[in-house]
Amino acid sequence: MNTDRCILHSDLNNFYASVEMVKNPALREVPIAVTGSIKDRHGIVLAKNMLAKGFGVRTGEVLWQARKKCPALLAVPADFPAYLAMSKAVRAIYARFTDRIEAFGIDECWLDVTASRYLFGDGENIAQTIRETVKRECGVTVSVGVSWNKIFAKLASDMKKPDAVTVVSPENYRETAWKLPAADLLYVGKSTARKLTFLGITTIGELALYDEGALIQELGKWGKVLHEYANGNESSPVREAGDERTVKSIGNSLTCYRDLEEEDEIYMLFLLLADSVAGRLLESGLGRAGTVKISVTDTDLRRYGKQGKTEGPTRNAKELADTAMHLFRTLETKGKPVRALGITVCEFSENEQLDLFGRSEQEEKRDRADKAVAGIREKYGNSAIRRATVMQDEHLSELDIKDGHIRPGGDAK
Repeated sequence: MNTDRCILHSDLNNFYASVEMVKNPALREVPIAVTGSIKDRHGIVLAKNMLAKGFGVRTGEVLWQARKKCPALLAVPADFPAYLAMSKAVRAIYARFTDRIEAFGIDECWLDVTASRYLFGDGENIAQTIRETVKRECGVTVSVGVSWNKIFAKLASDMKKPDAVTVVSPENYRETAWKLPAADLLYVGKSTARKLTFLGITTIGELALYDEGALIQELGKWGKVLHEYANGNESSPVREAGDERTVKSIGNSLTCYRDLEEEDEIYMLFLLLADSVAGRLLESGLGRAGTVKISVTDTDLRRYGKQGKTEGPTRNAKELADTAMHLFRTLETKGKPVRALGITVCEFSENEQLDLFGRSEQEEKRDRADKAVAGIREKYGNSAIRRATVMQDEHLSELDIKDGHIRPGGDAK
């Protein structure tokens, strides 16, 4: 176990709601929920402030459910350009302390401050300085976890909120991290948590002390990985800020506000997700994607996945959605309604050579159109321009899916 490193995990508290309260300080005095649609009573709660949280309002529930708990709840429309601007401002503060900054969504980052300790003091001191600076200069609060690896740093940032610093060290991790539920460990999803519970494993400590061979027998290779994580044996590097070469995939997923039964509805949601992924791919400079992966969750919470090649390397949203829909039709979902969908693209290529069908010329035209659309959305917001296909559904057309606000493989925060 290498304990020489010093890793921070920073998590901006109630991020969307906090930005809204910076924009309009009067909102600090009332319970608010940031939602993708204030006109539709089925709009999803993307974030809430502490006053709303006190009434039991939860991220991910629909607006009418939240208002049952808190009748005075004020719904605020999401402003993704403002959230992205704040995220960049906060990351600029992080950059004063290290160039090793790895984003984990719009509101979370890992920072490697191992070398920075010679200039700014120990990890806890650096974390406190960052917390105070972000609050003073940006008006939002951040919880920071300090540890020697990314997994425990993430656990630490979740242990005390808001506006706090928590240290999980080689000396105290048995008394801190090991007492937490096994489900709190990063990458332990609901399905894995159920399997661990079946084995009698309810805490991270129990997972750490469980026989590794038995875990591998029950969970395969993933059992070994989780056993290592629980014991603090995680050594993956924090990526250098701006280094996109290590990015292996780009994806977005969404749990929908209602079950989807018709193929037309499913295709529309794939289009929304593909628009977001294509925009991020265009901005990243990674080139074009050669493979599309989809994830599907039905109403029984069964998860299905499949991947396949595109006709050729592409970053066009419609081509990505068409590939995703083709993959969906090959899944054995037994006709169950769909609860959640995801698209991930990978195997990037920058090959611009003409093929027999003049594909590069077609791609060039599409790129110009996509860049024009991206420019409009950057200036006026993601909802300023929509696909006509999506606009046919009044509910799906209200969803605002933008890079960063949905974590790959997860739900809206």
